Amino acid sequence: MSSDHLQKDKFHEECGVFGVFGHPEAAAHTALGLHALQHRGQESCGIVTSDSEMFHSHRATGKVGDNFSDASVIKKLPGYSAIGHNRYSTTGPNEERNIQPMFADYAFGGFALAHNGNLTNAVQLRCDLMDKGSIFNSTSDTETLIHLVALSPQINVIDKLVDATSKVVGAYSLVALTSDMLIGMRDPFGIRPLVLGQLDDAWLLASESVAFDIIGANLIREIKPGEMIVITENGLKSYHPFTVQKQRFCIFEYVYFSRPDSEVEGSSVYNVRKRIGQELAQESPVDADVVVPVPDSGVPAAIGYAEAASIPFELGIIRNHYVGRTFIEPSDQIRHLGVKLKHNANSGTLKGKKVVLVDDSIVRGTTSTKIVEMVRNAGAAEVHMRIASPPTTHSCFYGVDTPERKQLFAAQHNSLEMAKIIGVDSLSYISIDGLYRACGENNRNNSFPQFCDACFTGEYPIALSDHDEGHTPAQLSLLTESR
Repeated sequence: MSSDHLQKDKFHEECGVFGVFGHPEAAAHTALGLHALQHRGQESCGIVTSDSEMFHSHRATGKVGDNFSDASVIKKLPGYSAIGHNRYSTTGPNEERNIQPMFADYAFGGFALAHNGNLTNAVQLRCDLMDKGSIFNSTSDTETLIHLVALSPQINVIDKLVDATSKVVGAYSLVALTSDMLIGMRDPFGIRPLVLGQLDDAWLLASESVAFDIIGANLIREIKPGEMIVITENGLKSYHPFTVQKQRFCIFEYVYFSRPDSEVEGSSVYNVRKRIGQELAQESPVDADVVVPVPDSGVPAAIGYAEAASIPFELGIIRNHYVGRTFIEPSDQIRHLGVKLKHNANSGTLKGKKVVLVDDSIVRGTTSTKIVEMVRNAGAAEVHMRIASPPTTHSCFYGVDTPERKQLFAAQHNSLEMAKIIGVDSLSYISIDGLYRACGENNRNNSFPQFCDACFTGEYPIALSDHDEGHTPAQLSLLTESR
């Protein structure tokens, strides 16, 4: 099993965005912010800056540290304002033409845009735009917004962007840059995150608050669902151009996507994950000797489980952090050792023990099977798996890389079947109400859910226009790129 295949056995957030306005080291701070958001996308990264007259861009495949650690690169990105982007591809393959931020020269001037999420009517809009003469250079749905801005009959850039976003359906947060302003925007349901920060006199936008910590900035607040923030040299203005909707923030941000040291929607992600573990221990107790997390995402929940169950917490699996996604595997024999490239059992804490194994989720089940086999081979007497999210039974269409439903483990098997396939003595997931309680709610309001939880319930708050209407062509582009 390749490390690339193992990587696909986890959910992946599409990207992280960052913006700065009014700082002499805008590019350097953006690079640092993107570094803190690296977990949200590792395939490509880019920064666009403005010096009030010209725009400057550096975009490349790979991670932030590989592309922006050289001072000479930062020096080529002058200006007091900047936006940046980390990408994990969901819409459009990982090719250079899909790297963000995207830039366009309009009659009103230059315009750069970076986008986190998914437009669920992007294909339909793309076809309509191409019929009207638009020429697309990428396969990313972000370019759809670029064309909609270009064709808007409105006069100023703010109204053009409002007009463009009024035509799209989906979950998104975006940052945009002109020669004299920085713009931040969230979709009306607030599914994807975006926060506002301040560093001295400079204003900042980011997907997560952790991006502010690295540069010593202060978190001011969340950008509200449907809100547009416009920052100029005259200060900050807030607009609410869309009909107010009941917020449906993505609950999986708490489970997995966000860094544990981030604050999301007023709550510490780390504390929420610990409470998930505590709820899981109450719902699914087991007679065991040790609680062991699947690193690293299972650690906070495992700590919470251990505390609530009064069972010792142990690092029974050690993760190798130095294995990249593109590890070259010379043979089939090595390929089948894929899990051990990233994880190794700590046999001294497992031998002869009844183990509670805590993980954040199960997607395809492939990695879980290998992890359990590893723990068994290390001498564990029993293995009981506890999952810090409800069964993932539906695909996400809102900017998260998920398999088709037929490939989702929990969509094809019940708990007993899954336990047998994975090779555990018992398998339990946290209930949907338990997850909501951990997030600070009494329970799930089934009439008006407080979060987007479609991957667990199949209840999609935003119309899946392309999917439902069959607007999914076999290919979006005739061009292939060599690498």
